[in-house]
Amino acid sequence: MSTRRKPTSPTANGQPIPLTSTMPASSIRSSSIRTHPAARSPFFPTRLEALLIAIYPATLILGSVFSILSPASRGAPYSATSQSHPPEFAPSYFAQKRNVFNVYFVKVGWFWTTLAFAVFLVFNPGLGSGLSVRRIRATFRYSVVTLWWVFVTQWFFGPPLIDRGFRFTGGQCELLRDPEARQEMSETREYFTAAACKGVGGSWKGGHDISGHVFLLILGSALLWFEFLPALTRAEGLRDGRRIMLDDGKVATVAVEKDPDAEKETPTKQGVKFSLGVAALMWWMLLMTAAYFHTWFEKFTGLLVAFSGLWAVYFLPRGVPAVRAVLGMPGV
Repeated sequence: MSTRRKPTSPTANGQPIPLTSTMPASSIRSSSIRTHPAARSPFFPTRLEALLIAIYPATLILGSVFSILSPASRGAPYSATSQSHPPEFAPSYFAQKRNVFNVYFVKVGWFWTTLAFAVFLVFNPGLGSGLSVRRIRATFRYSVVTLWWVFVTQWFFGPPLIDRGFRFTGGQCELLRDPEARQEMSETREYFTAAACKGVGGSWKGGHDISGHVFLLILGSALLWFEFLPALTRAEGLRDGRRIMLDDGKVATVAVEKDPDAEKETPTKQGVKFSLGVAALMWWMLLMTAAYFHTWFEKFTGLLVAFSGLWAVYFLPRGVPAVRAVLGMPGV
């Protein structure tokens, strides 16, 4: 008969490391924390997270290589204005902007992200019961990522960052090149957004257009993955320790362990399956976007802008205790 080892508090130089409000004892077991005198930076992903993150640039590369090697894609004309193949020459159903997945899924992608997150938040037992601290902090993380999506694609004290970047790199609405049309416009209306330009029949030309599709699909699917990854590792009995910075400047590892109170539950069936389905469809549409839409540089900048928001929410708190006290970390 095996004996159960009693958890011991972590120590450094013979003194216990305090669990402050940034590392509540109610949510992190003392046996799951291990200090490392010379550990890698908390801002770096774990091996499992690195594999997950690598999927995104690999997908963009795979789609771009396919577009180069595919005879149908090479033979179809490409419109730099619409960042796509003209409908009559589209090499695939997924290369048409009016395909059902693009219209009813990608175009309203943040609705599906929100729905998948809400299902996970409500039904996953690993977040505790009722209005738990884990649920509140998960909602904070979702809110910050959503704010980044709004700033980049919808509004940033005026035009969104995508449109501001386009104009900063020399782009403008094609109507502005017509002297007569320009004279009829007020000074404020010269600062068109892409949506406003297309609404009056103009063309958004001349600047660098960050791929909004790539940004949305990576941001939404990665948010879901980072949130339910601890539930998957817990269900499979895996350990994927994350490095954090404690208040005293020491680096420690926090491991996601099985919760005895939820051992009889099946997290992969309660709240995770639907989120997995949404994340998987987002990955497929990311591959289709990489194969048929936008230039390589437009897709690359979409990736960078998405990763910058994800890093601020899921990696910055690990190295900054004050931020971690508000946003927390998934699974703890």
